[in-house]
Amino acid sequence: MNGSELLRMRRRHPSQYIALGLLAFTGTMMFTSHSLAGGGSSSGSPFTNVENSQAVLVGLGILLGVYALIITEVVHRTLAAAIGGLLAIGALMYYSSQSYTLGEVTTLIDWETIGLLLGMMVMVGILSHTGLFEWLAVQAYKQSGGSVWTLVVILCSVTAVLSAFLDNVTTMLLLTPVTIQLAKVLDLKPIPLLISEVLFSNIGGAATMIGDPPNIMIGSGLSSAAIEEAAMKKEGLVQEGYLELVNSGVTFNDFIFEMAPGILMTIVPSFMFLKWFYAEEFSGSRIRDIAELESKYGIKDAAMLKVGGSILVLVVVNFFLHPVTHIAVSWIALVGAVLMLLATDRHEVDKPLEHVEWSTLLFFAGLFVLVHALQYLGVISFIGDYVTKGIGMFGTDADGDVVRLAAAILIILWVSAIASAFIDNIPYTATMIPVVMQIAYELNIDLGPLIWALAFGACLGGNGTLIGASANVVTAGMSEEAGYPISFNEFFKAGFPIMIITTAIISLYMMLVYVVGGDEGGLVWKVVLVGLTAFGIIFQLARGRSKGKNFADSLVDDDADEIKEFVESLVDKVTNRSSESEE
Repeated sequence: MNGSELLRMRRRHPSQYIALGLLAFTGTMMFTSHSLAGGGSSSGSPFTNVENSQAVLVGLGILLGVYALIITEVVHRTLAAAIGGLLAIGALMYYSSQSYTLGEVTTLIDWETIGLLLGMMVMVGILSHTGLFEWLAVQAYKQSGGSVWTLVVILCSVTAVLSAFLDNVTTMLLLTPVTIQLAKVLDLKPIPLLISEVLFSNIGGAATMIGDPPNIMIGSGLSSAAIEEAAMKKEGLVQEGYLELVNSGVTFNDFIFEMAPGILMTIVPSFMFLKWFYAEEFSGSRIRDIAELESKYGIKDAAMLKVGGSILVLVVVNFFLHPVTHIAVSWIALVGAVLMLLATDRHEVDKPLEHVEWSTLLFFAGLFVLVHALQYLGVISFIGDYVTKGIGMFGTDADGDVVRLAAAILIILWVSAIASAFIDNIPYTATMIPVVMQIAYELNIDLGPLIWALAFGACLGGNGTLIGASANVVTAGMSEEAGYPISFNEFFKAGFPIMIITTAIISLYMMLVYVVGGDEGGLVWKVVLVGLTAFGIIFQLARGRSKGKNFADSLVDDDADEIKEFVESLVDKVTNRSSESEE
């Protein structure tokens, strides 16, 4: 080892200290923050709930103002969230007559989410320099045969499956660079591709407990142990009522069994809408020399890929084991990031840090402060109270009748979907978990269907707007960094209709399974619906193939051209007959 190398080891680059400091700070904040994902404070929280109707109106005004800034894009969404967070904290100080230090305000931030994003961004940054994403892009193109729509179906299907068994934030962190690189090579617009992928990441992530952050929170906060813990904080008859809900606690397998059939029903309709909405962008084909692409976009650093890939596989395996080990996914990601930094080039961290979306992390921080400050101002409970009152208007049977159960499912589902579209679904879900238990107890309604209504609504509602889900924000940040900014309105035009379509389908699914089927017939209806969905897909593919279409085109074959031709010929016949009769 020569003198220059020794000098290099002794003189650390400032960015190394920044990276290690951020990792240590994030880990410390996660350890000191009490809530898993709600950004909530510990039992000794300095924050108190404000009992003031004027505070609720002020909070609503701040929330609407922030979203007006984001929608109109007068300022960057990160700055809009920061302004909203500061105003909300100011309002909280005014109405509570208390002052809060910066350290106290940081307890409102969900450091679990920040840690997960930071760790995954660092790992993606390292792997991006191995050529892995370019290689994956070429492989996807090879499978598509040059068809743009087939490529879209492949990318969206892979995204949905990965999002179900990883989480949608991690999936989009991994696939966004692949998609952008592929769009450049094929001379395609990357934004429609990215929007389609992130929509399917939220749809696929809803199918399992670990696929979407709201599901992780629901699985933790509405497990039997969590419900029993919540009951112990109550007294008297209320405690007894909550203890009766313990048997309704959910497990990892419950999510797959209850949610996956409904999600399966939404796949083809979502593809059909995207094919129609992006008819121009997703039509035609792109012919490229595959051999040339493979030679140009191959693996650049095989040694680093082996080491980094092995660490990433271990991280993913630990994500899967989360329901067993109960190790926070943020810690898994941060430890993986540190190990990957040490295993690749321990003297250089500039390149991995290039892929950390600091503006995205700051946006989340500001949004968490905003929403949780509004929670203490009473805005979220105000919404929850009206949901409870709305459900209470239906049915009169004290034992819980069918009408009230149906109303509860639909109201929670649609309120959660719409609210999650405009309030990030992570803090919204954290707030609604105790509200759902309260509704089940006070109105004597089965807790199980309410849990799934919340999960479906929060996950699918994240597709409504650009800021509705973490995966949306992360994708937008990475796309903007690559030179392709996704506007709020551009995402809204595609995402909000998808949210409405999928939520409507889930409404039908939940009515048949939990209301019509009930306790005894629910399984039968699930089997029937899954069977009809599978038969419909097979029939759709067979009909398309009979017309000479490929798999992707057959999947969205709607006979629109045939129907149009039939109607036109029918009109011509009627017109000709009327002309002949006049003569």
